[in-house]
Amino acid sequence: MRYRLIVFDWDGTLIDSAAVIVESIQQAARDLRLPVPARETASHVIGLGLQDSLRTAVPTLAENRYREFADAYGRHFRARQDAMALFPGARELLRDLQAAGHRLAVATGKSRRGLDHALETTALRPYFGATRCADETHPKPHPAMLQELMAQLAAPPAQALMIGDTSHDLEMARSAGVDAVAVCYGAHPEPALRALAPRGCVASVEELRAWLTANA
Repeated sequence: MRYRLIVFDWDGTLIDSAAVIVESIQQAARDLRLPVPARETASHVIGLGLQDSLRTAVPTLAENRYREFADAYGRHFRARQDAMALFPGARELLRDLQAAGHRLAVATGKSRRGLDHALETTALRPYFGATRCADETHPKPHPAMLQELMAQLAAPPAQALMIGDTSHDLEMARSAGVDAVAVCYGAHPEPALRALAPRGCVASVEELRAWLTANA
């Protein structure tokens, strides 16, 4: 076993949520009568912490209105979240990795409230030994999430792997000294992911399974 610990991003990696996140960001901007960010801009901020996301997506928004925007975004996202589905094969992949002896974890830009809800509705909580959210430590691309997960689950960087769909995931892994695999079916385009030289770049959960079978 090369990787004792495998850390997954959530949105766009395990669950097909990128489109809902983008549309919720855009609708919140409309609600607050702000310029609506382009789809590419809204997609780019997926996975970042609240402040970094809003500085990019809605740069004209005053900081004292960040909470107002977050509340508007949350209303739109929660109205759709229970209709989102795991990517085909994701549940079975987690089950088989756990059965093979890997420790699994989540590092996400979601809030703790949001991730807890998602873990309950998908029934995936039993697969993960630990999770970290953007509102309880430094958000991506800071390496803190990975560093804390490695410490909690007793895995050194050489035995840890990060799997995610954004450049923020890959930059976090690089800063933590951890190998990474990019999934190209989520929020960020494949060329941007390949530019960060992940160990692997896959187009589906099936391809991810094959990569892990050969390399993990």
